Amino acid sequence: MTTYSGTQEFEGATFVKASFKGATLRFSDVSGVTMRGVDVDGLDIDSHDLLFGSLLVNGVDVVPLVEAELNRQFPGRELRKARTPEGLRGGWVAVQTAWQTTVAGTPPDLVDAHVEDEWSLAQTLRHLILATDAWLRGAILRTQQPFHEIGQIFTGADEMGFDMSIFRVDPPDYAEILAVRAERQRLVTDFLATATTELLAEERENPWGGDWRPSVGDCIRVILEEEWAHLRYIRRDLDRMRDAGTR
Repeated sequence: MTTYSGTQEFEGATFVKASFKGATLRFSDVSGVTMRGVDVDGLDIDSHDLLFGSLLVNGVDVVPLVEAELNRQFPGRELRKARTPEGLRGGWVAVQTAWQTTVAGTPPDLVDAHVEDEWSLAQTLRHLILATDAWLRGAILRTQQPFHEIGQIFTGADEMGFDMSIFRVDPPDYAEILAVRAERQRLVTDFLATATTELLAEERENPWGGDWRPSVGDCIRVILEEEWAHLRYIRRDLDRMRDAGTR
């Protein structure tokens, strides 16, 4: 099948009686796309930024409905937006409890398994190590070199000019991943245990650069967003792999 990458040739285009059946769009901009009289059976959309816009289906904005359903499926997820120390502590406890269930319930043969180009459980945990390093150790605590060498950086980071020499090339074993992950979880727990309203309001620098100067509270909310988002991704993929294994 043909692959289109880095192209803008379809911006503003009109497709009539065209078939996109079975097509895959990744890391692409489909904002403002209008579809009329289309067959959408089996259409699968996954967008981390869904909450920041609208998605109209038959004239109904379904974003609030999706958000409410995700909060129902993941108790405590709504606390990722908390503005108080107590709320953030509660959100952290909730997401760590959910992660504990997922990690404990994943059989060894699925730890490194993945769906298509998605991350495995092991890679996901490594990315959460990196997220904690970036936003707690780097942004909040201002550690000069905050990253652990087993962290899994986001896709395309090398193309954006980030120093990849910090990170280990060979994948670590799962036991090491769990040990480092536990250390990073304790760091967040200990930080939140003494966090005050005044501390959460302090300004910090964005660890990835740019003009946005987040507060300490913003940094914690980013960590919570990462934790909940990647928990959803890995549970989705683990379910798919389990279903495939039972057929």
